Amino acid sequence: MRADNSQHIVAAARRRSEATHRRATSALRRLDDAGHAITFDAVARAANVSRSWLYNQSDLRAEIERLRQRHRPTASGSLPDRQRASEASLLRRLEVADARIRRLEADNKQLRAALAQALGENRAAQIQGSVRDTPKRRNSALIGPC
Repeated sequence: MRADNSQHIVAAARRRSEATHRRATSALRRLDDAGHAITFDAVARAANVSRSWLYNQSDLRAEIERLRQRHRPTASGSLPDRQRASEASLLRRLEVADARIRRLEADNKQLRAALAQALGENRAAQIQGSVRDTPKRRNSALIGPC
């Protein structure tokens, strides 16, 4: 009869599972300490585990969901106060954009008028017969092979 070695296999599987759990917990802490967004995908990539495995670990799942809620951006955005634009700077940017739009609209109006003038002159010349669609053919000497 063969000896029952199943306890060794079970123990190895338990050690592997515990090591995977430690790796996922460590990855979760590293991401949180670094201020990265906490998502199942990010933790799975950092710990080199599958997302489905993370979903099946109730303690890790609860911690990821808790941290994800905590890191959720607020209505004012996720930028620190010193990086947010002030009201004065936003107003200045709006004034500059408004001036640029007015200038472009004036240029556009001028170009449309010039185009209409040119098209009108071209049409009048065609009606009078002084403009042809193709230039007259000139007999030019053929140049032989070089």
